[in-house]
Amino acid sequence: MRGCLHGAAILTPDLRTGELQDCWPVFADAALETGALAVFALPLQVGGICPGVLDLHAQVPVRLDAEELADALALAEVATLVLLDARVEASAPPGDGASEERMADLGGYRAEISQATGMLTVQLGVGIDEAFVRLRAHAYAQGRRVTAVAADVVAHRLRFSAGAEPTRDDEEDT
Repeated sequence: MRGCLHGAAILTPDLRTGELQDCWPVFADAALETGALAVFALPLQVGGICPGVLDLHAQVPVRLDAEELADALALAEVATLVLLDARVEASAPPGDGASEERMADLGGYRAEISQATGMLTVQLGVGIDEAFVRLRAHAYAQGRRVTAVAADVVAHRLRFSAGAEPTRDDEEDT
């Protein structure tokens, strides 16, 4: 079944049709028992990094129209960035311009985290998932945001190597 592929969105407008049974037979039965009749699972993904899935449920069978699906995908993207420690401050009221500017900045955070993760795959000789875990682990151990660590990796101020602690060069390379 195409929807069962890793990283693919699964849009099931009516769980009673049995369409989801092939992918998640136990989940489908449990969801029906709790009253969910529609399930939409959207991967939280940046490049090859997938920190989770956003699950949306409805108590009635429903198909998402194009606008609703676009909104759900946008929500999944923001949730991904928040999970990746991208900073979204909600202090400014909506419509003041600052909120929209911060949301526009999220794309830059996403690209920088993805680029840093790619650089770590080369530096460490590991796959994308392991590189991302190392990036997050270093950020956590140092009490820093992933976005800040990613910026240092991309700017060549921080270099990871297999079997050793990351080294920091406080001077930017030119």
